[in-house]
Amino acid sequence: MKHARKDYDRIQDPHNLIPKDEPVFLLRAKDKTAPAIVRAWASAQKTNPNADHKMIKEVEAHADVMEAYAAKHGKWADRPE
Repeated sequence: MKHARKDYDRIQDPHNLIPKDEPVFLLRAKDKTAPAIVRAWASAQKTNPNADHKMIKEVEAHADVMEAYAAKHGKWADRPE
């Protein structure tokens, strides 16, 4: 699993479901833009004729939880030096 940020390399895939060379992108709830991005992903999935609609609903609900967290703890994305 390849992270865009080296400080996220400690985030692991204990079951090795993600290949080592596959790029991944992590959104944290404290990033004020994350809920909108997650909702955009869910919306894009709705255009897939084989979409898993239960998963889409779960992702949308998770975006709601992220938004509530961001309301209390949110900030704009940053990166460590």
